[in-house]
Amino acid sequence: MRRATLLSIDGMINLLLGVLLITFPDRLVAVLGVPSATHGFYPNILGGVLFGIGLALMMERNNKTGRRVGLGLNGAVAINLCGGLVLCFWLVFGDLSLSTRGLIFLWFLVLLLLGISAVELASGFRSNCSDAWK
Repeated sequence: MRRATLLSIDGMINLLLGVLLITFPDRLVAVLGVPSATHGFYPNILGGVLFGIGLALMMERNNKTGRRVGLGLNGAVAINLCGGLVLCFWLVFGDLSLSTRGLIFLWFLVLLLLGISAVELASGFRSNCSDAWK
């Protein structure tokens, strides 16, 4: 199989699994006969990360340089942003009963994930700009 085809298949699988875990519908859990979680928090976070991996694979599929770079910087940004945004969504909209320590820790993770994504985006932007001037 061609590289682009494999990346597309893998990316679509991760995107689908990510969406299923982000929404984590109880009915699907019952239909599949898999163990349910008492809370959707961890499956949703995993879904965000899987969705990010799916996006990263789709971006790599469109890499026309011919060099194998893995998921690279763009992939890291996609994964970190998706995981961080899903966690942020849970902290803002999820009715979580967390201690102050838990809230501080999870908000720290959100800031860390979104912050590293911003640095990676800026680095990639700078790199692209400097390449354009060569």
